[in-house]
Amino acid sequence: MNTNNEIILLVDDEKEIADLLEVYLKNENYQIRKFYNPVDALACVEQEPISLAILDIMMPGMDGFSLLQKIREKYLFPIIMLTAKSEDIDKIQGLTLGADDYIVKPFNPLEVVARVKTQLRRYKQYNIGRGMSEEMTEYDEKGLYICPSSHKCTLNGETLPLTPFEFNILWYLCKNHGRVVSAEELFETLWGEKFFESNNNTVMAHIARIREKMNEPARKPRYIKTVWGVGYTIE
Repeated sequence: MNTNNEIILLVDDEKEIADLLEVYLKNENYQIRKFYNPVDALACVEQEPISLAILDIMMPGMDGFSLLQKIREKYLFPIIMLTAKSEDIDKIQGLTLGADDYIVKPFNPLEVVARVKTQLRRYKQYNIGRGMSEEMTEYDEKGLYICPSSHKCTLNGETLPLTPFEFNILWYLCKNHGRVVSAEELFETLWGEKFFESNNNTVMAHIARIREKMNEPARKPRYIKTVWGVGYTIE
């Protein structure tokens, strides 16, 4: 049972959906900040310690992707996207912009609650550095420094603005440096779910986002290298 200190931001211009999710989440003792438009929601983010956000994509004015980008400029809490579209390109776009998960409408509200619990659990775990290698406590090579105990990651002295999930992916690759890590291993270890071929796009989107933040050249990345048909490695 929650201790009533976790605040969920819920943004959807479809009132019925927002109200329904609010009921289910309140039943789990979460505090809900519900908005039918992104502008008011963004103001709330600036004023309250949000634990997780659920954002609809298709909204008038500022859409969910734009709201996601605005939030990710300053905040690292988990974000789940709601979308009426099931095309992979929409999912990849959301993940690339910094979303942690997505749910396609129509959905079972209980599934949303389960995803919320999963994301909050992972966020807490990554923030305190659990689940990391006991032998290796930090990585410091070629200007890249990452330390899970302090949750610090810098590149050539500059802080990398990684989300908690991006941080954990990079740390997993670093602690396994010199070994090729498959997309399947990354997904099943970090997402904690069974890997299917379609999940490869999810892994690729997160890797692409990390490379973008590191200003890695697409053709010849210096840090995260792709071994085609096998996986990813940091040499």
